[in-house]
Amino acid sequence: MESRSNNSSFSSPRAYLRALAQTPARLARRAGSVSTSYEEMSRVRCRSGPEMAKTLRWFDLVGFGIGGMVGAGVFVTTGKASRGYAGPAVVLSYAIAGLCALLSAFCYTEFAVDMPVAGGAFSYIRVSFGELAAFLTGANLVAEYVMSNAAVARSFTAYFGSAIGISHTKWRLTVTGLPKGFNEIDLVAVAVVLILTLVICYSTRESSVVNMTLTALHILFIAFVILIGFSRGEWRNFTEPGDPSSPGGFFPHGASGVFNGAAMVYVSYIGYDAVSTMAEEVKNPVKDIPIGVSGSVGIVTVLYCLMAASMSMLLPYDMIDVDAPFAGAFRGSGGWRWVSNVIGAGASFGILTSLIVAMLGQARYMCVIGRSGVAPAWFARVHPRTSTPVNASAFLGILTAAIALFTDLDVLLSLVSIGTLFVFYMVANAVVYRRYVVVGTTDPCPTLSFLSAFSLTSIIFVLIWHLAPPGKPKYLMLASCALVALVVVQLFHSTVPQARKPELWGVPLMPWIPCVSIFLNIFLLGSLDGLSYARFGVFSGVVGLIYVFYGVHASFDAEGEGTGGCCQL
Repeated sequence: MESRSNNSSFSSPRAYLRALAQTPARLARRAGSVSTSYEEMSRVRCRSGPEMAKTLRWFDLVGFGIGGMVGAGVFVTTGKASRGYAGPAVVLSYAIAGLCALLSAFCYTEFAVDMPVAGGAFSYIRVSFGELAAFLTGANLVAEYVMSNAAVARSFTAYFGSAIGISHTKWRLTVTGLPKGFNEIDLVAVAVVLILTLVICYSTRESSVVNMTLTALHILFIAFVILIGFSRGEWRNFTEPGDPSSPGGFFPHGASGVFNGAAMVYVSYIGYDAVSTMAEEVKNPVKDIPIGVSGSVGIVTVLYCLMAASMSMLLPYDMIDVDAPFAGAFRGSGGWRWVSNVIGAGASFGILTSLIVAMLGQARYMCVIGRSGVAPAWFARVHPRTSTPVNASAFLGILTAAIALFTDLDVLLSLVSIGTLFVFYMVANAVVYRRYVVVGTTDPCPTLSFLSAFSLTSIIFVLIWHLAPPGKPKYLMLASCALVALVVVQLFHSTVPQARKPELWGVPLMPWIPCVSIFLNIFLLGSLDGLSYARFGVFSGVVGLIYVFYGVHASFDAEGEGTGGCCQL
């Protein structure tokens, strides 16, 4: 075994060169190392210093969930998903994405109740698949939060402009020397992000009060939108486009368009993931977390479907304003132009709540990544007066503001969707692995073989769905894949006993519900374009290099100091 030194790998250039020479040995030791629930809640959490205050109840979590999801989903992605992919069937896109999110929420809830720490999916993957998988997941989580927050902040400019009757183009400065997609400077978005960063640094309890107040106002606007949409809209807009040359019908782009739309709007459900990161600040995790996480997903899914239907009734799908779909829909409803100003104000409240929740979540992820030793411990510090991770909140707030300053919505959303789906896929696999494998006592091979076989079958199904020409052979192949997947799950369920039963709250119908979640996430991943995968691949490659050249050495140092708290996989 490699000898340890009390000196940090980064104490000097010579020390770092010595550490790099030992990279293969350190990778072998650390990449697969797993933590335990006890270590995450004790030694690892102690690296933050003062504890986060336990001030939240189930209604706070439901409020955070609703506030975090509604603003981002309906008021940012609905217009693009409807006009570009699903048409009026965007209602079904939201229902599919909501079902997928609810199943993933069950997986998150089991982990959060058993291990109420601020790490969310990062901690769940770390105790299941080890440090490297957790680092890749955590980096994608932080990236998706930062980019989605930047996208939502830029959308705030559009809706705030609608509220006061000034086009958002007048709020942005165009710089001719920059490439398209990065050439519109949005100072309003930057100001909003920085102000909210100060709020979340101050106190989680006060952040909850602000969120609950804004969410209550936002719900009133949502009810207004739904009532006006159904009373003033026309049912024929569900099937008739505005331009006769555009595809018609409820499914203008077929089933593939619905699933492509679902993949795009899936980012709308990122809010419940942020709720799980607040588990460390919940008074009664066993009761409050299941209600807060699953309840908020269910409520928001219903609201999304009703609002999407309302928007589809007001305007044909090919006439929807992709930047401000609801305000634009009411502008198109004759005699009701004034409503667009009201909607702009309501959407502004919703976007603010979405930003508050997501920024709380991203800071807690970064805090726990710092605790784990794979990122600087500076991020892990909790301020003794505010009981919040001030360093992580401030750093990510400034980074979000910098991206929101110049990056267009289209550039941001393509990476956010694939990152969200990847993380939810990983958590669904992790909950199965954790139920059937106990490190050191249970053979992990049957479970890993099952998860690999099921994922491979799901991928083959998706490839056939997208690439095979329509006809009887295609449907026979799809049916065969589905049958194989069902047989694989049943064989695993019948032959491999569960090694761990949750004491407090567990996913029902194990392993069926997590497997459905795995399949749906893979299916929605298959609906994304090649450019999204290219960006995801490049980003993941960069993250891998960061781990090799920094994370593994920082983690090794933390283990040597007795703060890594990991055993071997």
